[in-house]
Amino acid sequence: MTQEPPAEPVPLGAIRVAAGARTHVGRVRATNEDSYLEAAPIYMVADGMGGHNAGEVASAIAVEEFEKLTLQDTVTIDQLGDTLRAAGRRIAEVGGSGLLSAGTTVALVATMVIDGTGYWVVMNLGDSRVYRLSDEIFEQVSVDHSVVQELMDRGDITAEEALRHPHRHMVTRALGGGPDSEPDYWLIPAEPGDRMLICSDGLSGEVDDATIERVLRSGDPVQQACDTLVELALDAGGHDNVTVVLAEALEVGDPPGDATGPTARTHDGGLVDIDEDTLPRSIPGDASS
Repeated sequence: MTQEPPAEPVPLGAIRVAAGARTHVGRVRATNEDSYLEAAPIYMVADGMGGHNAGEVASAIAVEEFEKLTLQDTVTIDQLGDTLRAAGRRIAEVGGSGLLSAGTTVALVATMVIDGTGYWVVMNLGDSRVYRLSDEIFEQVSVDHSVVQELMDRGDITAEEALRHPHRHMVTRALGGGPDSEPDYWLIPAEPGDRMLICSDGLSGEVDDATIERVLRSGDPVQQACDTLVELALDAGGHDNVTVVLAEALEVGDPPGDATGPTARTHDGGLVDIDEDTLPRSIPGDASS
């Protein structure tokens, strides 16, 4: 009988992630202008816009640039900003102007280690979204850069009215889509069991937050949860391309404390010692198990 190799220790602050993704053209659009990236340490959705397939090109360029960061274990905010600007320069070369110019939203979650602590870093530009499920917390982390969000912020319309507003798909910031392309950032300490959902508005425009939360809390493996969310969007009409990426923290490397060796928090909240004789552990919710 062949023995499996010992589990690799989780480095201090590092986050071991299980991830899934799915994209669909929807039931109305002829082409899929969404692109996504699901490769540690970057989990990303880009929703393209523009005429003559410009949106498809723009979102693909954004993913290509951020894919370069997947050659390393962790990222910095400076690297994310530099990569976004590099993608913006390439998209500008695609050409076009006005409403038909190439552009794309960018919403991503990346893993980062700061002073031995693991963090999720969230970056958003446009109206693609990042949601977070952590224990009892379910929240939309990102804030839409959209016309209806500005109207809601001013109190001109309600959230319910925003769902039917004729300008609900108009964004106020995008990569390559105008002069204002500065993203927003959030830095969130990671906990085992966290689920970070990144999606295009093809999901959030069709499926309400309560249903999204229910799916994320179902305990289904990440890929199954992604499939369920996309199917729900299609069942609701599928009026737009829909893309989802789901990242779940299985372990977060912790300082050793009083333990004799390296430790890691696991999905069920336990603290385990790690040494070279430790075999891989079965972790609830691991899509690979």
